[in-house]
Amino acid sequence: MEIRTYRPGDEAAQVSIYNEAASELPKFKAATLDEVRRRARGADYDPAARFLALVDGRPVGYAAFGTNGRVSYPWCRKGHEAAAQPLFERVLQAMKERGLTRAFAAYRTDWTAQLQFFQNNGFQLRREMVNYVLDLVEMPTPMARPSSSVGPATPEDVPAILEMGTNVLLIRERAALEQYLFHNPFFPADSVFVLRNRTGGPALAAGILIANPAYAHPRQVDAAMPCFRLGAFGTEGMTTKRINGLFSFLAADTHEAQPRALDLLGYAAHKLQNTEVETFAAQVPSDAAYLLRFYKQYFQRQASFPILERTL
Repeated sequence: MEIRTYRPGDEAAQVSIYNEAASELPKFKAATLDEVRRRARGADYDPAARFLALVDGRPVGYAAFGTNGRVSYPWCRKGHEAAAQPLFERVLQAMKERGLTRAFAAYRTDWTAQLQFFQNNGFQLRREMVNYVLDLVEMPTPMARPSSSVGPATPEDVPAILEMGTNVLLIRERAALEQYLFHNPFFPADSVFVLRNRTGGPALAAGILIANPAYAHPRQVDAAMPCFRLGAFGTEGMTTKRINGLFSFLAADTHEAQPRALDLLGYAAHKLQNTEVETFAAQVPSDAAYLLRFYKQYFQRQASFPILERTL
């Protein structure tokens, strides 16, 4: 068996292998050549991070990794499942050679064989990403809080947002987070807002609202699919699914977190007055317990997917 990096034209083999290998899995959706080619034209596409296994010159398996540490399952044609382990080990070796120190995988909970493969290779459950929805007509009525106000965020708020998101944000550098929040090609800068004292001072809580009618309705997507949601705090740097009406917030883990979140949610609802958005969406990592409590209390749970992780 030969294992090599991708070459032009290998996208067709990837589609064929995946559709053969995954066709019997729950909620399987066939890959298309157009979709894979479109991804291959993306700025972050790296053929040297994608590997193909060949037997007698015929492609029988593939696997890949991203610079953020995400790894794919080594998909193999029926009858060639033995290629999975050496193919996956080649991926991990390449990640180490690039200086990556962590690998993680995200797949559906009901894709049990795939999850078991990662566990057999030293991956452990790190967190779940939990998806929620809330119809605007079911919104809680926030209490009046004259001591605080909510308004658009500015780049000067980034240090405070970094501090609030110490154990949540995946971007930890100020310049990178500023770029993500205020120069994101998928949402305008005024999507980000903060709560502060009426007398001014640093941001006490921060929120994001994604409102774009071209994006998916949260009740029309499969919430169990391992898709990170654009704008949700804790998904920075991931490939994301764009959801219309996505709301997310950060605040310090204190007794004030919940009322501050309600203030931000009320502000977000006000911003939606002249839109056709009727439902908020949310996504939160399960290990941010104080954030999770808010969504569990006020939103309706849809589904979740696991994140498995290991050090390299």
